[in-house]
Amino acid sequence: MIDRHAIAPAEPTLPRHVAIIMDGNRRWARERGLPAVEGHRAGATALRETIRASARAGLQILTVFAFSEENWKRERSEVALLMDLVRVFALREAEELRAQNVRVRAIGRTEALPAATKAALDVLVETTASCDGMLLNLALNYGARSELCDAIRALALDVQAGRLGMESIDDDVLSKYLYTAGLPDPDLLIRTGGELRVSNFLLYQIAYSELWSTPIHWPAFNGAVLSAALADFSHRQRRFGT
Repeated sequence: MIDRHAIAPAEPTLPRHVAIIMDGNRRWARERGLPAVEGHRAGATALRETIRASARAGLQILTVFAFSEENWKRERSEVALLMDLVRVFALREAEELRAQNVRVRAIGRTEALPAATKAALDVLVETTASCDGMLLNLALNYGARSELCDAIRALALDVQAGRLGMESIDDDVLSKYLYTAGLPDPDLLIRTGGELRVSNFLLYQIAYSELWSTPIHWPAFNGAVLSAALADFSHRQRRFGT
């Protein structure tokens, strides 16, 4: 487990943990007269490129918002496609990610994913479990409010059972009940597609994150765009609320 306080930055100006809201697949496709499926497929390609670029840049943790709880409200055919893309990505990328020394975790209410998708994710996580390079968090069936509810419920059960005293509850204790337990909070949150909202993503963890938005839709995101975001971050003066 990674100590959220003990990790030292790889470089003074390089974020340890970058989180990305991957937005704009459908708009990218629509602008090109393509069906939404092509936007999602192009988005999967962009994810592969971004993982490689992040590892090359020396990031310690990359967390990507791959599928939200709200996404279940989309057309059934689109949801089925997204779940299959996740399955295929997990199966095809397992060996490549292990070769890159990237360890993968899935965060969110993943038990509710289709059986085939969940099984493929389990294979991906198991295949990369021994890697000690960059950590990739895939947020799937994720919602920050649900995460907080799950954390508070688990914390309350421990208090009720006498395993935890009320007086000991603080920020550090609560963080241990989150899906990201043991990890440092994101230093930088990137959102593609030009929107300026956080969309129920890591609400607790991004309290002091630097925000960076680009009008570029996710399928067009690449290593050069990531480098621009990291360069911008390097010139930020972080205040942490002071």
